[in-house]
Amino acid sequence: MLYQAYQTWSDMLTPARMSARAATGFRDRYLDGARGMPWLRRVFALAEVFDKSTVTHRRPDYGIDTVMSGNRRVAVREEVVADLPFCNLLHFAKDDVAAPQPRMLVVAPLSGHYATLLRDTVHTLLSDHDVYITDWKNARDIPLSKGEFGFDDFVDYVIRFLQDLADPKDTRGAHVLAVCQPCVPVLAAVAVMAQDDDPAQPRSMTLMGGPIDTRESPTSVNELATEHPFMWFEDNMIHTVPYRHAGGGRKVYPGFVQLSAFMSMNLSRHFGQFRKLYQALADERQKDADKIETFYEEYLAVLDLTAEFYLETIDKVFQRALLARGELEHRGRLVDCGAIRKTALLTVEGERDDICAVGQTAAAHFLCSSLRPHLKRHHLQPGVGHYGLFAGSRWETQVYPQVRNLVLAVS
Repeated sequence: MLYQAYQTWSDMLTPARMSARAATGFRDRYLDGARGMPWLRRVFALAEVFDKSTVTHRRPDYGIDTVMSGNRRVAVREEVVADLPFCNLLHFAKDDVAAPQPRMLVVAPLSGHYATLLRDTVHTLLSDHDVYITDWKNARDIPLSKGEFGFDDFVDYVIRFLQDLADPKDTRGAHVLAVCQPCVPVLAAVAVMAQDDDPAQPRSMTLMGGPIDTRESPTSVNELATEHPFMWFEDNMIHTVPYRHAGGGRKVYPGFVQLSAFMSMNLSRHFGQFRKLYQALADERQKDADKIETFYEEYLAVLDLTAEFYLETIDKVFQRALLARGELEHRGRLVDCGAIRKTALLTVEGERDDICAVGQTAAAHFLCSSLRPHLKRHHLQPGVGHYGLFAGSRWETQVYPQVRNLVLAVS
């Protein structure tokens, strides 16, 4: 019922959104920003803010056309190299690269936003790496005939992609970097590959701001997951996709529900930002307006998670911390992180991270007990919160060099 009510409300607002978009288009084309008419600029500013506050279910563009590689700027094109029911393996192919670069699989979070959230991460990595990313699909667009997608399936996808990226001419695999939620399934996937002595085991594994052990310094996010019994999440957070969509009838954790929860935590800040956007548009400060619009274009683009993946993540990662306890199973077999001997480990945490607190990601070092000391590294980044780990100036100038140096050390 909730999803249908949301869809009905969205449909009712569609004509108003279209009118607002038409008004701003008319302004841009014919009125040259309505210069000399402050009252008219304010009217158009209101229309544009209304339009830009729309929740969407379409993946934004990555917008990475060129990057600096070495001392040259090279073109970048997107290629889907594996099309699976719930995820595409997307390759950012570069032209005219002088020498082969280390292959890097970026495992994006499957937590309500699209993988484009890691646009800055990918852009920076591209300077020295051959980059691939898990481009997750919106569950509401996936027909029921494609089956279910749970925690074990996530692990399987990571293994499959690492096997795809392994160099057949080499005895070792690619590199993998996970941000936030996928740190747990990625660590589990590498452990399973090590247990199988898979030749595609990654050379390095970077885990950034991930909930490896949520018992360490619990945050408000962790407490939310533990203050309710498991059945509460199934009864209150899971809804059915309306039949107008390709995934009609599928049980999902809707992206708009998570977005509502996130925005409610900082409601005054978001209202303040839209107020700043209005004022910037009214004052014709387009650069300031573009910065705010770019953020909300990404923030308001949401995707749905399958019910089984969401519920299993709540249970296995946040409520019972099975991997940290040494009790996680994959397809009925116990996952043993102690089997990892060939994959170098880098964990990265942010001093001010209020989603995955200090200590939660570093717990991976205790689990990977068989790794020799020179294959383990930890970096605590001062002065950053969760998003500062993988986007912004400190990611580019302070965190990324840690990743690059590890890759160079084991390549």
